[in-house]
Amino acid sequence: MSGSALAADAVAVLAVRGGELPIGADECVAEAGGVALLVGDGLADAAAALVGAADEVWTLDWVSAWSTAGVAARLAAILAGVDVVVTPATPDGRDLAPHLALALGRPLFAGAISVGPTRVVQHRHEGRSQLTTAPAGPLVATLTPGVRSVPAPEDVATEARPVAVPASPVATSADAGSPAPPELVAIHPPDASTMDLSEATSILGGGAGLGGRDEFELLARVAAAMGASVGATRVVTDQGTLGHERQIGTTGVVVDPDRYLAFGISGAVQHTAGLGNPDLIVSVNTDPHSPMMAMADLALTADAPATLRALARALGIEVAEDPT
Repeated sequence: MSGSALAADAVAVLAVRGGELPIGADECVAEAGGVALLVGDGLADAAAALVGAADEVWTLDWVSAWSTAGVAARLAAILAGVDVVVTPATPDGRDLAPHLALALGRPLFAGAISVGPTRVVQHRHEGRSQLTTAPAGPLVATLTPGVRSVPAPEDVATEARPVAVPASPVATSADAGSPAPPELVAIHPPDASTMDLSEATSILGGGAGLGGRDEFELLARVAAAMGASVGATRVVTDQGTLGHERQIGTTGVVVDPDRYLAFGISGAVQHTAGLGNPDLIVSVNTDPHSPMMAMADLALTADAPATLRALARALGIEVAEDPT
């Protein structure tokens, strides 16, 4: 590091809340060549979670009220010499990236699936096509979680080092006589049942083998009891049982949950290619030879609706008797 600026070709900027890394943090670090800059609070815990995933970890404590414009201004001074700045396409990342691009005077490539100094690839038309761009200079990008694999982590601790911040005050729009930027009043925890699937850490997915609206209403109740989100296959959303925002796959939402429970999903390539790399996959299907059963860590050859009802009862949810 020279002065107060990081010396690296690429840096992954990760917004940390209460020590929790954002979804897709490891992918962003891999895309940035192993260099991470954590900004937020609880950074020691977040840095520990990156063990083996990063070669360099820098930290910028931000314990006061989060101001996106203020954070971006501080980061701009630190990242001025970095050609590629990438952050996960999470709520914080999508909020921070345009402010950071403006502060650095760079183009923003949103929702990228591959980021480099000479080539950026983005999905277009709901994943049915790709746009490849050759950047003309330094850039800021958001990386869609779940679109790339990451190297197997090595169990080697990486020292987290605080990054220096220029002491001079940063001019704001308020200083120029413009209206003051909005003030953050509170941060509410997300509702797992309605949150963006791409942000969900636990997902209960349903396919054609689960049934109709009644079964998917029960799936939603079970998911709520488990603090999970609900996803589905294209067949289900095309039938109108769930909205297309709940469709998992390359033509729907690309996800990367920690846990994925699949009920009555055969596992078409279009679906499984959008699953990311869950730590745990549980599949319930009457066909033991289906692709999803082959992918699963725990494969249950059983009737999906009946298994869902049994799980609901185990969670204390009142359900109708099994049909005879």
